Amino acid sequence: MITKLQNQIEQIILGKTTTVQLCLTAFLAGEHLLLEDVPGVGKTMLARTLARSVNAEFRRIQFTPDLLPAEITGSSIPSAVNEISHENSWRFMPGPIFANIVLADEINRATPRTQSALLEAMGEGCVTTDGKTRQLPNPFFVIATQNPMEFEGTFPLPESQMDRFLMRISIGYAPREREKELLERRMRPESTLTPVINLDEIRILQNEVRNVRVHEAIADYLMDIADATRQDPSCRVGVSTRGLQALYRAAQAWAKVQGRDYVIPDDVKFLTIPVLAHRIVMKSSFRNDSRKNSEDFLRKVLERVLIP
Repeated sequence: MITKLQNQIEQIILGKTTTVQLCLTAFLAGEHLLLEDVPGVGKTMLARTLARSVNAEFRRIQFTPDLLPAEITGSSIPSAVNEISHENSWRFMPGPIFANIVLADEINRATPRTQSALLEAMGEGCVTTDGKTRQLPNPFFVIATQNPMEFEGTFPLPESQMDRFLMRISIGYAPREREKELLERRMRPESTLTPVINLDEIRILQNEVRNVRVHEAIADYLMDIADATRQDPSCRVGVSTRGLQALYRAAQAWAKVQGRDYVIPDDVKFLTIPVLAHRIVMKSSFRNDSRKNSEDFLRKVLERVLIP
């Protein structure tokens, strides 16, 4: 099932096997994904292609400074007047967050108040409106995007919001020959796709990910990486317990995508940067180079931590 899904997505997202596999890893882990890249490299197309391939309900939210939280979660509107009490009855109108796959486009352009509307949804799989808690569909997958090169008029995501994303990755430009194929396409290719698996099968795969075996020595390897970030004086905020749990789940899902039911050390080593780089805070880091600093730091940590 995973192979069929990956092959179909790669028919649209050309030359980006690793990116597609990382996206599927976040999806099958039951977590969320942050795509940080320049406009026009296929972020929206990746989300649409995934949704069409699994027959999922898809919604796109364009984040802007004037976007209100209720425009994401939904709100109640008067529907009719009660003939006895002469009072309005109210009907809840679900917002675009009530979908299986949600694309939060340019998430850092919305105000912190609006960004926080996603916190409960991403963390708990539900939203609270008008004093009532409403469950979101299962599966529920948020793909958020932001432009790392443009900061004017943006609101940087706080650590609590960044921590809700399993991974932060980039798509990058397609290889030259594959990009040439894109130029020759005459229509939007994702519009012709048909589902290759369904949501019930996705739920089965997500359950199977939790049963992927992680040896005790590999769990200790995760702990050693976390301890190295916490004890290094150049790191102001090291990996949290939630970050460790995220790396553990990501390793299980990545192993499943690779066709294994067990995790190997290379899985952890490969995933450390996309899973942990946005969760640590370096000392004396400016906004425009904080990503590079944290990724370089983690590479050095991986070099000195003993591999089991």
